[in-house]
Amino acid sequence: MSPASLALQRRALAAHESLDTGAGSEGAWQLRDVVRESWLRSLEYKDASASNADTVLSDQGLRVLRMASPLRLVLPVFDNLLLEPTRDAKLILAIGDPRGRLLWVKGESQVLREAESMAFVPGADWSERTVGTSAPGTALVTGGGVQVAGAEHFDPIAHRWSCTAVPIHAPDTGEILGVIDITGGADAVAAHSLALLKAAVAAAESELRWHQERFEPARRSIAVSATRSAPKLETTEETELLVTSGSGAELRRGQRRVELSARHAELLVLLSWHRRGLSGEQLVELLHLNPDAADLGTLRAELVRLRKVISDFDESLVPRSRPYRLEKVPRCDAWEVIKAIESGDLDGALNNYLGPVLPRSVAPGIGEIRDEVFAALRQAMLQDGSDGQLIRFLELPEVQDDEEVLGTALQVLPARSPHRALVVAALERIESRR
Repeated sequence: MSPASLALQRRALAAHESLDTGAGSEGAWQLRDVVRESWLRSLEYKDASASNADTVLSDQGLRVLRMASPLRLVLPVFDNLLLEPTRDAKLILAIGDPRGRLLWVKGESQVLREAESMAFVPGADWSERTVGTSAPGTALVTGGGVQVAGAEHFDPIAHRWSCTAVPIHAPDTGEILGVIDITGGADAVAAHSLALLKAAVAAAESELRWHQERFEPARRSIAVSATRSAPKLETTEETELLVTSGSGAELRRGQRRVELSARHAELLVLLSWHRRGLSGEQLVELLHLNPDAADLGTLRAELVRLRKVISDFDESLVPRSRPYRLEKVPRCDAWEVIKAIESGDLDGALNNYLGPVLPRSVAPGIGEIRDEVFAALRQAMLQDGSDGQLIRFLELPEVQDDEEVLGTALQVLPARSPHRALVVAALERIESRR
C-alpha cells in the first residue's frame, strides 16, 4: 500500500488528533512501523504543534558545511541521474549532511518557493530532533531508505508534502555521509522513487570509492617515505595547467608554453576537475551565470576552437565527447593543492597555491572550485599549520585581513618571533576600521 493512500493518511490524521486532544494512547496509533517508531522518538524532542523548521544557517555557515562535505564530489552524479526527472515531476531534489542539515536544494523555482513555507531550504535543519518525522531525518536515524507521506510527518507544517530519502555511506567505513531526498506530491513516494534514489546513491558511492582510491597511492607513498628514503625516479616531461598565478592561465610542457583564453582555461579546469566527464548541459550550467540564456551550439563552437589551440601542443589533452572529458588529465596546480593537503604536505600545498583559481572568472563552476581550493587550504592551515607555514599563508592578499588566521598565527608564533609584531599590527589595523 502506498504511504500516500487514503487509508494510511486517515490513520495518520487520527493519530495526530489523539496527540492534540490527549485521547487514546500510543498503542492506538495505526501507523506504519517506521513512522510509529519515528513518532516515538520525535515525542522526546518536540511538541507536534510547535514547528521549529525555520532554524536556517547563515550563508557563511552554509558555505563552510558545503566545502567540508564529501558529497560535493558527487553532485554531478546526482544532477545527471535525478535533476531532470525530479524537475519534470515537479519534485524537489535535496542533499543533506549527516546531521540532517540541507546543503543543496534544487528544483523548479515555483516549487522551491512553495517549499520555503516550511523552511525546506539550503541551510535548514531537517533532523528528527528538530522537525520530527520526515524522510531525510528518519533515513539518517534508521540508515536505510524511508518514505513519509503527508500526515505521516510529525510536524503539521509538512502535511501537504511527501518525501523519499536514502542515506549515503562512505564506501570504506560504512559511515553515513549524508542523505539524498526528493520532496513533493504523491509522486515523491511512488514505488519507483525509492528505487531511483537507491540507484543514484549506489552510483554516488561508487564515485566516492573512485575518489578514495585515487588518493590511496599518495597516502601509501607518504607512509613509506617516513620509514625509508625513496629511490630516485626517472622524470618525464608532463603537461601542466597553471591557473593560480593571477596573471592568466597557461599550459606548460618543458620549455614550451601556450597561453589560454579565459573561456578555454575555464573549460580545461572544469574537465580536469570532473574527470568522469560532463554532459553538454552540465558544462553550460557550470560555465554560465544564466544557463537559460546560453546554448549548446555556442559551447560546441568553443570546444572546437579549444581543440585547435591545444592539438599541436599536446594531442592527449584534446577533449573527447559523450560525455565531454579529457582522456589524459594535465597536472593542474589547483588540484595539486588538494592532493598535497590530503597527504599532509602543507608546504607542497603552499608551493602550488599562488593565488585564487582563475580569479577573473565569473563562471559558477569555477567559483565553486576556487572556493573549494581556498577553503581546503585555509582549514588545513588553521588546523595543522606551523608558525612558518602560517606566515607564508598570510602573505597571500586574500588572507591578510583574515582575523581567524591572524589569531591562530599569534597563538602559534614563538614569543620572540619577529613576525608577532606584524601580526599584531594587522589585527590592530582591522580593529581600527570598525
